[in-house]
Amino acid sequence: MEKIKIGTRASRLALWQANFVAQKLSENFPVEIVKIQTTGDKILDAPLAKIGGKGLFTKEIEVALAVGKIDLAVHSLKDVPSELPAGFEIAAVTQRENPFDAFVSNKFSSLEEIPSGGVVGTSSLRRAAQILNLRPDLKIENLRGNVDTRLKKLDAGNFDAVILAAAGLERLGYGARIRKILTEIIPAAGQGALAVEIRAGDSEIRDAVQILHDGKTFAAVKFERDFLKKIGGGCQIPVGVFAEADAEKISARAVIASADGKKILRDSTETLDGESFAEKMLAAGGQKIMRLDFDLSFN
Repeated sequence: MEKIKIGTRASRLALWQANFVAQKLSENFPVEIVKIQTTGDKILDAPLAKIGGKGLFTKEIEVALAVGKIDLAVHSLKDVPSELPAGFEIAAVTQRENPFDAFVSNKFSSLEEIPSGGVVGTSSLRRAAQILNLRPDLKIENLRGNVDTRLKKLDAGNFDAVILAAAGLERLGYGARIRKILTEIIPAAGQGALAVEIRAGDSEIRDAVQILHDGKTFAAVKFERDFLKKIGGGCQIPVGVFAEADAEKISARAVIASADGKKILRDSTETLDGESFAEKMLAAGGQKIMRLDFDLSFN
């Protein structure tokens, strides 16, 4: 193999992720990083739920992968749709880092401290719905852009607080800005892990990236992605799921909510697989919640 070409978005966080993979692979192969701009990087003035969801961050990269411009793609796994297009596969999942969301504020140390009417920034319906369930008196406003851009908007005084993935903050050296880890907010499927996507059946690249693969993380995120696939959820539906795997079982908890946070269903399991857990929650009221016609307004 002459060189492994690694495709990635061009944000600082995406490049950190690609360089992490490149460093591991460079022990055995020459590597090159190829920056690719995605639709999700271009459209920054609308919530993801209203413009197409997770595929916005992978489509152009998958096109480059399909035509051989790159040999593999590195994604934050939470940005990868639960069902890949034909012709692609996830060949490796890295060891998971902090899977939870983080509360970041220059004024307050927790959600509880924000006064009524305070403004919280997030682009995620999942985060917004769970926050509104806890604090219906807060105002949620759309916050798009890379991590640095979101922090600059907070520092400019546009928000009382913002909610970001803890793993991204820590990877970029912003761990000190985290005021609280929100373990009560159930994260997105795959949050905290990186995925290596390849052309389906490319055994040479699949073998090369196994140095990155973590079996325990894979078992947990497979549960989460199976759950999400059965639910039919992505950025357009407020759904969260988090699983932890050990040698004997997988423990998981999940949430299905209406966009305004008024209707919410939570459950946990240590016996069911991802699809069965999703079926249980849908039958217990999750399907009804998902049918409700709520439109959370991002002003």
